[in-house]
Amino acid sequence: MLAFFTRIGYTSSVPDTRVHPVPSPRPVASRVFDSLLVRPIVPAERAEWEALMARHHYLGFRTLVGEAMQYVALLEGHWVALLGWGAAAFKNRHRDAWIGWHPALQWQRLPWVANNGRFLMLPACHRPNLASKVLAVNLHRLSADWQAAWGHPILLAETFVDPTRFRGTCYRAAGWIPLGETRGFGRNGGRYYPHGQPKRIFVRPLCPQAARVLADPCPHPALQQPEVRMKVHALKLEQPGGLLDSLHAVPDPRRRRGIRHRPRALLAVAICAVLSGAKSFAAMGEWAARASQPMLRRLGCRRDPRTQRYRAPSEPTLRRLLQAIDAQAVDQAVSAWLLAQVRGTAPPPAASAVAIDGKTLRGSGGAAGKPVHVLSAFLQHQGVVVAQHAVAPTSNECTAVQPLLAPLELRGALVTADALHTRKELATFLVEDKGADYLFTVKDNQPTLKADIAALQLETFPPSAPDR
Repeated sequence: MLAFFTRIGYTSSVPDTRVHPVPSPRPVASRVFDSLLVRPIVPAERAEWEALMARHHYLGFRTLVGEAMQYVALLEGHWVALLGWGAAAFKNRHRDAWIGWHPALQWQRLPWVANNGRFLMLPACHRPNLASKVLAVNLHRLSADWQAAWGHPILLAETFVDPTRFRGTCYRAAGWIPLGETRGFGRNGGRYYPHGQPKRIFVRPLCPQAARVLADPCPHPALQQPEVRMKVHALKLEQPGGLLDSLHAVPDPRRRRGIRHRPRALLAVAICAVLSGAKSFAAMGEWAARASQPMLRRLGCRRDPRTQRYRAPSEPTLRRLLQAIDAQAVDQAVSAWLLAQVRGTAPPPAASAVAIDGKTLRGSGGAAGKPVHVLSAFLQHQGVVVAQHAVAPTSNECTAVQPLLAPLELRGALVTADALHTRKELATFLVEDKGADYLFTVKDNQPTLKADIAALQLETFPPSAPDR
């Protein structure tokens, strides 16, 4: 809520030309492929997919990096191939030269490039042209599936082929472009090391002029992620335990003289406007002016005794209140309301996995001070922030974590945090005061604790094992 009303504006100078998928090259017509289906796996198939990949792929399988998609190809109802897509390589000199993007753009636009990290034709399923057909069908739907799963499309696909094992014939047949070979380096833990096994690089554009779109300093409309807007009419507002009840205790900083709108009504209007996509005070005022009479009534707006119509607050009224209100009090009230909504609809443990993380708010640093650093708690399964606390400029996150978690009901919850919060005081607070469990990260900055954990040989006692 401390960053609730921060505005991020953008205006593109690139013409709004739509990006259409490039039709995949069609191999020689064959009725044997009429029943071929390539689709994302369902959760119940994940274990089998990973087991087959680990058993039959020459690299084995552990995980896919970053945003990922797993596909299965079925022919006549039987699994014939597995494909895994993950995040693009951080550095790929041939790919980067082919795109021609600036290094600063590279880090921003990498999410629109996907890496075919695994491609496996299952044993006894090899038929002429089947591999290239599977690739072509997969590429035809990859961008749309990525949009549905991760909220943005894919404009370029890449892969690496081991020349000592494969010639990349199926990739060439599916329209992939060979760019050259790597220098034989791998990346692990943020560091690069030589492994002496150069790979051939192939790329496949998924839209016309993909390289130009990715390298253009002015973002193309295809690179604009759609905003997530909430249907506020379905929210619990005026009912007992709703948003208005949660905002009732927030103190009103205004003088009593001349007040026409109750503070909780103004805050409810502002919150619903932001949830609907408003990013400025002017947008909040416009949203309120467009709101229907039933919505203004639900938000607790004032009713004009002369016209018997509910009056929407103006932009100056909303702005004056939001500039003077206690942001911390509003944040606590809204967080409690959101937590009640989520926990009322999600059964444990989905509503009881809470993560802690801190971020510096972009653009919050003024001429007189440092940028605002906020520590947040959010529900991992829903991605909903349920509490925020500002970190003092002269302190760090460790001093803010207990005030952050104190108002939350955490009994039976699992709280996760990074290595900064791996401290005995926080563990004691979570277990004894809040009745919660914790999962902390231990790194080399705590050598004694790390050595003690290693001495326990926890790999011999998996979480599913019975107590001994």
